Amino acid sequence: MPEVAMLGFPTDSNSSYLRGSAKAPGYIRAALWNEGANSFSETGIDLKADGILRDFGDVDLAEDEMDRATIEHAVAAQLDAGRSVLSLGGDHSITYPIVKAFARRFPDLRIVHFDAHPDLYPIFNGSRYSHACPFARILEDTGVTQLVQIGIRTMTAVQREVAQRFGVAVYAPWELDHARAALPDGPVYVTVDLDGIDPAFAPGVSHREPGGLSVRDVLETIKCIPGYLVGADVVELNPDKDVDELTATVAAKLTKELVARMCRKAVL
Repeated sequence: MPEVAMLGFPTDSNSSYLRGSAKAPGYIRAALWNEGANSFSETGIDLKADGILRDFGDVDLAEDEMDRATIEHAVAAQLDAGRSVLSLGGDHSITYPIVKAFARRFPDLRIVHFDAHPDLYPIFNGSRYSHACPFARILEDTGVTQLVQIGIRTMTAVQREVAQRFGVAVYAPWELDHARAALPDGPVYVTVDLDGIDPAFAPGVSHREPGGLSVRDVLETIKCIPGYLVGADVVELNPDKDVDELTATVAAKLTKELVARMCRKAVL
């Protein structure tokens, strides 16, 4: 069972509306190790046990165009060391360089993406690397051929055209049965944008979109993935918009269960 490396990527330079998500990794860690909870997942994995999770802290980022290479190299170094990687954002732009590193290691990589938005813009506000664009870049540049998006409830015509061109499977929150039937086998990367969850459960995001998934919807869908998780990220927590650290706690819960799910292949 490979050890999971936890990396923080404190950046929000590619956010299109509000800044704040660069602060998120520390808030997620604080919620994950809060004494009011414990370190066991729902499946009985203790994140504090030897060989399960090692926190390598935050990667130093300059908030400039060189950060993409820094992120990619940091993830690749962990993969080269034989570890899986759980990344804490930061805005969703980090997923592109992260997936570039994973796609080199796993040529048949598939992605499961939870979000309110498909993030498929070819360019947004003049930037090809906005947090509204990562999956357009991933589909163009990495060789990833299967992308399943779940929770999508706001999609423009431009993004719909990109989804159709690349054969992206897009499911709204009310289509969970269909989404779960489409979940991929093989090596799977999971990316969770917290605004995919209804703001009643996760208000601490920059782009609130009511009518979303519940925390339980996301957890149960992750459990249904038939493939094996090789990596994951949790992104777009904005602590400045959070309420009583509720969203940070949700992010920590997702982190815990994603790490445990990465271990499942050895546990079954």
